[in-house]
Amino acid sequence: MEMSGAGQAHGAKLMSSRVPAGNLRLKRAYEPLGADDGTRVLIDRLWPRGVSKADAALDQWMKDIAPSTELRKWFGHDPARWDEFRRRYTEELHENAELLPQLRSLARQSPVTLIYSAHDEVHNDAIVLRDLLLER
Repeated sequence: MEMSGAGQAHGAKLMSSRVPAGNLRLKRAYEPLGADDGTRVLIDRLWPRGVSKADAALDQWMKDIAPSTELRKWFGHDPARWDEFRRRYTEELHENAELLPQLRSLARQSPVTLIYSAHDEVHNDAIVLRDLLLER
């Protein structure tokens, strides 16, 4: 099926509005700075325990994009609560969407590493945020 010029431009605009998966990375705050980290954004509400500002090497700290204190405490990194945490945190992100477009715009242009401090690398807010930004 061939597209008209307007259809092609519209399709290109839709495709270019997506964040390339390779531009969005996750990293624990306790891992060393990497040459390919790009823009480093801390997405936790609390500063990572025992990490100096110099070692963190952050470009931004988006504490308001983190789960609410109430949700964070309820979840407590309990894998049994993971599915409900994902649902509630996604809801919070949609309700407080001011920072999502900013983060999405950064990640469309160049690599962005979402920095988080949770020990569990499978069940944490960075996973939910990444999936939302990648529209998964």
